[in-house]
This record gives sequence, structure tokens and C-alpha cells, in this order.
Amino acid sequence: MAQPVWADGAAYEAYVGRWSRLVAGDFLRWLDLPAGLRWLDVGCGTGALTATVLAEADPAYVTGVDPSAGFLGHARDRVDDPRASFEVGDARALPVTDDGVDVVVSGLALNFVPDPPRAAAEFVRVVRPGGVAAAYVWDYAEGMAMMRHFWAAAETLDPAAANLDEGRRFPLCHPDALHALWTDAGLEAVAVQPVVVPTVFADFDAYWTPFLGGQGAAPTYVASLAERDRAALRDLLSSCLPVEADGSVRLTARAWAVRGTAAR
Repeated sequence: MAQPVWADGAAYEAYVGRWSRLVAGDFLRWLDLPAGLRWLDVGCGTGALTATVLAEADPAYVTGVDPSAGFLGHARDRVDDPRASFEVGDARALPVTDDGVDVVVSGLALNFVPDPPRAAAEFVRVVRPGGVAAAYVWDYAEGMAMMRHFWAAAETLDPAAANLDEGRRFPLCHPDALHALWTDAGLEAVAVQPVVVPTVFADFDAYWTPFLGGQGAAPTYVASLAERDRAALRDLLSSCLPVEADGSVRLTARAWAVRGTAAR
């Protein structure tokens, strides 16, 4: 089965990037950090969290790091602020000096890193003593309704689709696992918080079309299907989704956020 693709920033925005922007605002309000800090956004993708930091946290600067050159190109096009910069990099070997930033954050990325403990250790290395390391990930197993409906329908028609379901593939996306990851990395005052945002689609087509963009596990799966099988999945979803009287599809998405402080 094809591996998920992460390269087209515009398609990712239409799929889940726009919902990440909603989570980012609540996440930053939870952190409640002062202005003028040096921020690092790890796995910055298309720049959703970086842009929100610039708009709401008044940083000295934000450096966004991501392995996808395609996503970074989209971020540079969308984020027009002299305090922001973007570079290709790996969460397991961050291009930042020891104690080089005041805050290191990551939005919707840690579960895709092959070695999360190594990434967490890098967060601790680059943040100054007393600085903050924080992240959020989708609750794929229970709280990300748009994907839960999708995979339930996909697995009804094709049991092998379970191999791509993020709810099964990413045990890190759970409050206990996140708390343990931060604690084991040596961070202090670790806290985990749910962030729930509305994901409202004007109609079924508005829900379905982003799954045709080829970015992420579910869209990659859709792209792998023969036209007949794709149509069958679409029809099953259209019959199963909760549709309001006005034709809209009103769902919610939950992320889990974690924060901790570097030892002084």
C-alpha cells in the first residue's frame, strides 16, 4: 500500500492545514508566553503555527524547520514577516545551537518523526534553561471525526485499509504517551491539555474533495483506488456522515497539547 505523501502545501491546507490554524490559536493562548521570545517551530509544514505565533505571541523571531521543501515553499509564500525564516531540517537533528531558543513548539508533526524520543531530546537541547517545549498532535484514535468517519467507511469496504489508519499507527497521539515522552526527556512541570475545534463543511462535496488532494494517509489511500472503488467509498461516506438539514457536515477535531519547562 502506498506511503503517505507530504509535498503539496495547497492540497495539505485544504485537507487539514486549515484546521491546524484553529488549534494553533488555542494552543498559544494556553501557553500564555510573554512577547519578545525566540521561537523554533519544528515540523512547521505550511506555516500554520508559525503564522499564528507571529500574529498572537509577538516573538523576536520564529524559525520554521521542516523536511519537506514543498511545504516550506508554501510557507514562505504565505508568511510575509521579516521575523520569520524557514529552512529544511530534521526534528532528530535540529539546525540550532544548544540553548539557542526560548520556546520550541511543534504542531501536528511529532507522530511522523521516526524516533520521537530523539526529537524530544533535541527540543531539550536547543531550548534555554527555563524555556518552554510544547507540541500538539491530532487525537487520531478518537477525536478527529473527519478521519474517523473516513476510515470506518474505508475499512468496511477494504479491511486492508486499517494498515493506514492513523488511529492505529500513532500510539503517541494519546495524553499518557505525550506526558511520558516529555517527562522522559527531562522536562519539568509537564502538562497535557485537549484542544477541540469545529470542522464544518458546507456540504458533502466540501468534506470529500480534500480527500482527493493526495496529501496524507487518507488522500494517498484514495488516490491508490480504482475509480469504481473510489466511487463506492464516496457513496458509503455520503450515506454515513451526519448531514444537517441545510446540507452541512458539522464535525469536531480534538488535538492533545503537551508542554514542559527545561530544567534550570
